[in-house]
Amino acid sequence: MQRVVYAQRGGLEAIKIVDEENPTPESGEVVVEVHRAGINFADLMMRQGLYQPTPPFPFTPGYEVSGTISAIGEGADNFSVGDRVLALCGMGGYSQQVVVPTDRVFKLPDEVDFDTAAALPVTYLTTYHMLKYLGNFQPNDTILIHHAAGGVGTATAQIGKALGAGIIIGTASTAKSDFVKELGMRYIDREAEDFVSVCKSETDGKGVHHALDPVGGKHLMRSYKALRKGGNLYAFGGSSAVRGSKRSLRAALGFLWGMPKFDPMRMMSSNKAVFGVHMGTWPDHEILKGHMEELSKMLTRGEISPVVDKVFHYTDVASAQQYIHDRKNRGKVLINFRSK
Repeated sequence: MQRVVYAQRGGLEAIKIVDEENPTPESGEVVVEVHRAGINFADLMMRQGLYQPTPPFPFTPGYEVSGTISAIGEGADNFSVGDRVLALCGMGGYSQQVVVPTDRVFKLPDEVDFDTAAALPVTYLTTYHMLKYLGNFQPNDTILIHHAAGGVGTATAQIGKALGAGIIIGTASTAKSDFVKELGMRYIDREAEDFVSVCKSETDGKGVHHALDPVGGKHLMRSYKALRKGGNLYAFGGSSAVRGSKRSLRAALGFLWGMPKFDPMRMMSSNKAVFGVHMGTWPDHEILKGHMEELSKMLTRGEISPVVDKVFHYTDVASAQQYIHDRKNRGKVLINFRSK
C-alpha cells in the first residue's frame, strides 16, 4: 500500500509518498481501506511545525477517513470485512489503509456516500461540540463564525439553523460573499468591515452568544469583544500563523505575540467564557459517539449536508493543500485514495 508522509517540517516539498506493507490490526482494532480522507487546516499547520500536538517527523497526517473494513482484530465483533464506515483515526488518515480503534469507527447508512462521510467528522463534530456540548446552545442564540466559507463555517450555518439559531454572522473574503449569503448567514467583508461593530448593531448593542474563532492571535480578543455578557468564545485554530505554503517566521511570531491574556476578574464580572477546542485530543470517546449519533440524525433528517468543494487524488496532495493555502475552498476538500 501507499501513504502520504511529511518527511520533515517545511513547505509542500516536504510531502512524500511511500510504499509499505499492509497493516495488521491488533485486538480492538480494524483496518479501514480508505476511499476518502478529509483535509483540515491543522494538517497544513502541522507540516510547517506550527500546530500542537504534532508527531515527530516523519509522520502521516489525517484525522478522518471513509472507506470499507478490510481486516478486523480480535474483539472487533461488531464489524465485518466489507462494512462501509467513517473513522476518526486521530492521525495517519492520508493512507490507502489505516488501523483504527473500534470505538472511533462508525458504520455508514447505505444512503450516505464516501464523500459525505469523510466531510462530516472533524468540521461537524467540532461545531456541534462547541455550540451544543460546551455552549449549551439555546433557540434564538446568535453566532459569529470566522472563515465562514470553510468547513467549520458551512457546518456552523447548517447546525446553527437546525438548532434554531437567531442571526448567524459570518466573515469571509469578498470573493466568497455570495456563497456565505447562500448559506443563510449575514455576510461581513473581513477586509472592509469591523465585525465587532456589526455584531453589536445586529444584536441591539448586546453582542453575540457564541463566537467561533479559528484565526487566533490578536484576532481572539476582537472576537471576545463581539460577545454579549454571558457569551462564549471558542478558540479552535490559528490560521493567522500561516501566510502561505512555506513557513513564515514573521506570521508565526505575530500570532504568538498577539495572543491575548484574558483577565479572570473581568471575565467573571462579564460572565464570559473562553474555550480551547481540539477534537483530535478529546479523551472521552463516549461523548464523541453521542455527538456522532446526533449528527447522524441531523443528516438523516436533511438538516445538515456537508459541502464538498473539490476532491484531489492522493498523488496530488500538494495541489490540494496549495488550494487551501490560497483560501480558495468553499466547504471541504477531500483526498481520493482509490484509483484515478
